[in-house]
Amino acid sequence: MAVKTSIGSWAYLFGEYADKPIQMEEAAQKLNKLKFDGMQLGGFKPHGHPELYPTKKDRKKLVKLFKSYRLTLNAYAADLWAYPFATGGLDMDKAYDKAFEDSLKMCVDCGIPIIRVDTVTETPYPKDFNYKDAWDKVRAKFRQAAQEAKRKGVKVVWEFEPGYIFNKPSEIVKMMEEVGNDNFKLQVDTCHVQMCAVVGAHQWGDKETLPGGQLEFFRMTKGMIGDIHIIDSDNKLHDNHTSVHAPFGTGYINFEEVVPAIVENGYDSDWWTIDLCFWPNAWEITEDSKKYVDELFRKLGMA
Repeated sequence: MAVKTSIGSWAYLFGEYADKPIQMEEAAQKLNKLKFDGMQLGGFKPHGHPELYPTKKDRKKLVKLFKSYRLTLNAYAADLWAYPFATGGLDMDKAYDKAFEDSLKMCVDCGIPIIRVDTVTETPYPKDFNYKDAWDKVRAKFRQAAQEAKRKGVKVVWEFEPGYIFNKPSEIVKMMEEVGNDNFKLQVDTCHVQMCAVVGAHQWGDKETLPGGQLEFFRMTKGMIGDIHIIDSDNKLHDNHTSVHAPFGTGYINFEEVVPAIVENGYDSDWWTIDLCFWPNAWEITEDSKKYVDELFRKLGMA
């Protein structure tokens, strides 16, 4: 397998960068210099939000920008967080559908092959949370997304994480089985696997962790992975919500074991995306992160 590396553009938008985001051309210049192969585009303002590129012509210009720096847009993170459909009413449901449709069209117009979704409703669970109703809504919405995207040649990937509902290993597997669509896969972030399968953060009811940790998780999800985010974990949460995306070598993940386990799982894409979401100096450590994964893949005989 040839390895291609990208990085999520949201690392330069969130947290410390919220008031002064790194603009896309500046990011593209740097990634080109560091010999990245691509970028995962965040659909968040001021980056790849559909409203900022309202016409197909606008979107072709965006793609041309990245091509000029020899970068591929390998996936798209849709901006859907304002629409928690699983616990909202009909208006919220319709608003989510519209946002997803707009984001899917963005992918089609830009030639981006993968679109990311999640369950949107945050943890801890609300006091009046109806588990079965929420589960049924999420399953139906994921099925709908997978079918719509398949007709347009785009794969849907679900990024589970401790900050959103249905984050136990057994729930993740069950949801994948019940959605039952070959166009619906997991977007696996290694720090989320750590927090969901090893730490058991923000789980509803009895805590569920795996004795075999990350390696057991990848055995459980064999054949289910469609995209990978690779980053370390310090076994902590950022703002008591999502996983801390700790710089490589500062956490507890043994990547020399985890990466082969991902490949053995059946992950056959060339793409491996570094995720520095919410890390305070993500811009400054991008180069070190790229060097780390390059050396890792060389050591594993993948480069």
